[in-house]
Amino acid sequence: MKDNEFNHKNVLVVGMGRSGRAAVDALTEKGARVSIQDSKQASDFDPAFLDAMNEKGVTEFLGCVPEDMSAFDMLVLSPGVPPALGFIADAKASGVEVIGELELAYRLCEGQFVAITGTNGKTTTTTLVGEIYKAAGRDTIVGGNIGNAIAVDAMNAGKDSWMITEVSSFQLETIRDFKPVVSSILNLTPDHMDRHGTMEEYGRVKAQIFANQTENQYCVLNVDDPASFELAEREGCKAKVAGFSRKQELEFGAFAKDGRIVIRNEAGETIDICGVDELQIPGSHNLENALAAAAICYFGGIEPAVIGEAMRAFKGVAHRIELCCEKNGVRFVNDSKGTNTDAAIKAIEAMKENIILIAGGYDKNASYEEFIDAFPGRVKELILLGKTAPKIKAAAEAAGFSNITMASDMEECVAAAWEKAQPGDVVLLSPACASWDMYDNFEQRGDHFRECAQKL
Repeated sequence: MKDNEFNHKNVLVVGMGRSGRAAVDALTEKGARVSIQDSKQASDFDPAFLDAMNEKGVTEFLGCVPEDMSAFDMLVLSPGVPPALGFIADAKASGVEVIGELELAYRLCEGQFVAITGTNGKTTTTTLVGEIYKAAGRDTIVGGNIGNAIAVDAMNAGKDSWMITEVSSFQLETIRDFKPVVSSILNLTPDHMDRHGTMEEYGRVKAQIFANQTENQYCVLNVDDPASFELAEREGCKAKVAGFSRKQELEFGAFAKDGRIVIRNEAGETIDICGVDELQIPGSHNLENALAAAAICYFGGIEPAVIGEAMRAFKGVAHRIELCCEKNGVRFVNDSKGTNTDAAIKAIEAMKENIILIAGGYDKNASYEEFIDAFPGRVKELILLGKTAPKIKAAAEAAGFSNITMASDMEECVAAAWEKAQPGDVVLLSPACASWDMYDNFEQRGDHFRECAQKL
């Protein structure tokens, strides 16, 4: 952390969600003169929050924007805030530094970062890497796009801490100096097109994860996913590129061979980690996540035996193909983390057949044809809710799938699924959409599904 970097600086924190509030706490503690901005009016906030801001001496721009953006030394954007907003562009034009919460955390933190991004698999891989680092006895903090706001974690970290960080494209848009010891891009499929516009721009933003890395650091990429693997050459990755693959043997990186997860290091040695069938997380996509985690940890300095032991013990994460309960031979599986079509397809493939699928939610300007193409032989009933329900219904009917029920809320979805279910069926919540039309986040949506299922 740079000494007194924020002391007496005029900083505007934009967006008063979880990360914005954490940024305010961190910046005021470091002596900054903090202002806040949010599109919501003051009346939309909890009075206790407003009281806390007053106690900190924070200047509020709620429901409005500052007239003179040149009055600030820095803007800190929350991940949900598009950097292209007019007043942010005005700040940049005035020479104001604009960063996001990830960059803020990096500047606040004395520890080392391991950073993991990709369209899908981030949470599972990040959590698994965190468990491996903990098993190795490292001072480990798992966070970023999961857990606490990253600024909080950064303030709590010491010089020997390892920040195992799930990183989103929104967070990567606003980095400047952020430089992880090991980075990874797991995959790249269409997502957040409402924000990034094109796949080329989406990939460029994801590639920011390795933009500042040097030749003695590592970037772990998916050889089986050309869209992400090719980013290293296209965007000029300087770090050592270690691959991972479940389909082919590699000269350098992690791969599956003869039912084993192995790593080939820079000396050409092949190192055994564990058996593929020893993993407790189902599906080919989770094998990819495990291979990525093995490579990240090995090139992050963790002993192979520790990696293998922790991988055998890992049982997955909440909201990602999570078995909630079983009633009368019907399994209820929570995959609320399936917030895009590719993630939902992977969940459908992991369940295999006899699926009653609950889907729908916030519209990120996605198309659903490939999602529907995964149904034959697997999905027997489709129950839809949220803003995208009519769009998904139209795509399903165009493909000849007609077993569709429209529902108004999660209670109605679960009740309809239970009415249709037979012993041996799986009721799978894998929405293929974000949650923001009906819930604050995917965790809240998944918890509601679990609660509805357990009440049956």
